[in-house]
Amino acid sequence: MKQKGLVSDLVYQVFALIISVIIVHAVYVAVIRPNADAIMAQQIILQEADPSYIQERSLYVVMRDFEQETCIILMLWALSIIGLKVWRNRKESNLLERSLLNLDEGISILPEDARNYARPVQALPPAEREYLLPRALISALQRFNTTRSIQDVSSVVKDVCNTEAERLESELSIVRYIAWAIPSIGFLGTVRGIGEALGQAQSAVTGDILGVTTSLGVAFNSTFIALVVSIIIMFVLYQLQLLQDRLVLDTQDYCDNYLIRHLQVPDREHY
Repeated sequence: MKQKGLVSDLVYQVFALIISVIIVHAVYVAVIRPNADAIMAQQIILQEADPSYIQERSLYVVMRDFEQETCIILMLWALSIIGLKVWRNRKESNLLERSLLNLDEGISILPEDARNYARPVQALPPAEREYLLPRALISALQRFNTTRSIQDVSSVVKDVCNTEAERLESELSIVRYIAWAIPSIGFLGTVRGIGEALGQAQSAVTGDILGVTTSLGVAFNSTFIALVVSIIIMFVLYQLQLLQDRLVLDTQDYCDNYLIRHLQVPDREHY
């Protein structure tokens, strides 16, 4: 089941990347670059007619280059991955609102009854059984039936939750890589723009600074867009981490309130 989940996640990520590339590139080809080229051509005409003309910044011009397009593609890819994890988190959180063990107040669970109380949880649909809460409850009841120790039950719940927290954390590595790669792509655009500007320094000496200013615009615009996109991704990523941490803590609280406090070992077994 876990292997199937890994394969499905990989397929989702690949298709999400392909769709992001198609959508963003289509928008750039149809909207952003044509408008940016038209605005830049108009600004050149106005600047030649009036040397004191001050160019107005346009969002189309700021976003027109390939580095900015790559950053937007990676942003949509990261957001699609985060969106999938938020959706899964929400489904698992909804399970916390259900009474899976059907325990009334004042009911005690003895070690020999643990298997009976585990059956409703084991009867859940296969997809729901893979959620954190059912796995923690089943592991706890099985441990109680085997060891007849409430302390062992508490330990196994904690171990299952800690393992899940580490797994969720490791699955965010691709998003963290994207968040790291985006500023790097912006800096590559900066290096490219500055390199082009230096290559046209001779023209600037003769008074033609248009090529230099255009190249410097590439340099600063790519960094600007990359940093803005990185800030957005990191904010959404931290919100996802908050939801995941809350899910793990709520699961532990659920097990404490709806299972562990109902466990009881006969007095004679303490000796």
